[in-house]
Amino acid sequence: MNTHEIDYRIHGEEMQFVAIELDPQEAVVAESGSFMMMEAGIAMETIFGDGSNQDEGILGKLFSAGKRLLTGESLFMTVFSNTGTGKKKVSFAAPYPGKIIPIDLSLLKDKFICQKDAFLCAAKGVSIGIEFSKKLGRGLFGGEGFIMQKLEGDGMAFVHAGGNLYKKELAVGEVLKVDTGCIIGFTRDISYDIEFVGGIKNTLFGGEGLFFASLRGPGTVYIQSLPFSRLAGRVLALAPKTGSAKRGEGSLLGGIGDLLDGDNRI
Repeated sequence: MNTHEIDYRIHGEEMQFVAIELDPQEAVVAESGSFMMMEAGIAMETIFGDGSNQDEGILGKLFSAGKRLLTGESLFMTVFSNTGTGKKKVSFAAPYPGKIIPIDLSLLKDKFICQKDAFLCAAKGVSIGIEFSKKLGRGLFGGEGFIMQKLEGDGMAFVHAGGNLYKKELAVGEVLKVDTGCIIGFTRDISYDIEFVGGIKNTLFGGEGLFFASLRGPGTVYIQSLPFSRLAGRVLALAPKTGSAKRGEGSLLGGIGDLLDGDNRI
């Protein structure tokens, strides 16, 4: 095994976090901003890229960091290593309500393809790289551009889904059509393409976008019910505009709402 072997436990229901238990000299690599807590005896180190090419000199480090730059992520990641003598725990939290998904790469032919912002953390030795789209339509209209992330290795990795998680096993030739933003990831044998919704009424008035993803088996697909982009869009749509009138101002309902909110002061 080339990747560090780690134990873990996922806590919580809606706002989850994963607690990873490290033996002496074991380590886990995580995205910046996902750290929650750790026990004494664990050391933090900021590195270029994902740490999978650290033995290949400066060129290996630059290549690893460059892959992350192409996906829009930070050039740096953080490694948490157990430098003590006994087992130690370090925990990482999900960035918004949803589910943390453990991915055992050794059971998935050592590769998993996912959204650029889905990765949370992984055992040190897992490579966090890029997956280029081979089709122009997928790159232009897929919602994730020409590039998705790929996780490679033989260890554990953890990705995050917004809302609820749905795991679908596709048989050979079986097709699942999905909103492009709802895809979390899929196994290496899944064929992925973008299709036009079609129809003038669907295009102009459907409100579901112009394209959806077509996923063809065999393989496993992970779907999220609430992509962060959709959640952010709803919040922004309801947020008051700068300099605009208050909600319902001048109306009976608006006044009642202000009273219930405690906004009216004598």
